[in-house]
Amino acid sequence: MTENLLYRLAAIAGLAGGGLTVLAACRRAGLIPETALTHALAPPATALLLFTLTAFYLVQHRSAGRVGLAGFVLNHLGLSGLFAIEFLTHAVLQYQDAAGREQILTGPGRPYFLVVALTFLAGVLLFGVASWRAGVLPRGALVLYVAGLSAAALRTSVPEAVYLGGLVVGSAGVLWLSIALLRRYSVMRPSTADSAMSRRN
Repeated sequence: MTENLLYRLAAIAGLAGGGLTVLAACRRAGLIPETALTHALAPPATALLLFTLTAFYLVQHRSAGRVGLAGFVLNHLGLSGLFAIEFLTHAVLQYQDAAGREQILTGPGRPYFLVVALTFLAGVLLFGVASWRAGVLPRGALVLYVAGLSAAALRTSVPEAVYLGGLVVGSAGVLWLSIALLRRYSVMRPSTADSAMSRRN
């Protein structure tokens, strides 16, 4: 398997993950029905974005430096924690009564959720700053990524509308970044893609 193909697969995973995240936000907003299928879409969306995030880092790792590495690690850890939370929420908690869910969310699970949220927020901010400085990825997409996912990370501290809006805006950033990655690695060798992305941005 060539490096070009891996980047293209990561971009396709980003398109799928971003799209599924938008659908999950629409479900929470009541725009699409609450069904077993729509609930099941949320965990795979997060899992797919782990692959895509790795590609976003690798395509710019030389330019992003140590700050980029730190941001990637924290972002990846936070996203991994969110995957665990999404799995718990949609595969376990939805089948419990309200009292049982409340006991888990406000009891022993609360510190874990807080650590995951703060780790993800720190990772998004650091990764965004390093990526902006590197100048490899589209900066407009980075603005959407950082602004949207920062709001989404504050899920328990902001109104539901802000959280859902953050998911949609952040997903738009992911989709934009994924399209840019897909276009560039569909037409050139990996050795030339990094410099070409820098010149165009």
